[in-house]
Amino acid sequence: VQLQASGGGLVQAGGSLRLSCAASGIIFSKAAMYWYRQAPGKQRELVAAITSGAGTNYADSVKGRFTISRDNAKNTVSLQMNSLKPEDTAVYYCNTRPDYWGKGTQVTVSS
Repeated sequence: VQLQASGGGLVQAGGSLRLSCAASGIIFSKAAMYWYRQAPGKQRELVAAITSGAGTNYADSVKGRFTISRDNAKNTVSLQMNSLKPEDTAVYYCNTRPDYWGKGTQVTVSS
């Protein structure tokens, strides 16, 4: 299983970024997919989840600002991040169960 995340970068507060994760080695259409993040000195936290049926769930801290989506034809899951805040600064990881992780992509939001 391989999960390749991309799309991170440096953005000013209030800006937007779109993360993508390309998956291989799994039956993507049947897999729930997750985005986690880990800020310096903090525990990794779940940011957003999308089921195989495209049901979604979000951490309270990102509700209304982030949108997770999937493209089963391209085996990709995306995270659209709008109205970014400095506290969104973290390494973002793509995940699928039971315990597969991508390498992570850095998101830095400047104030």
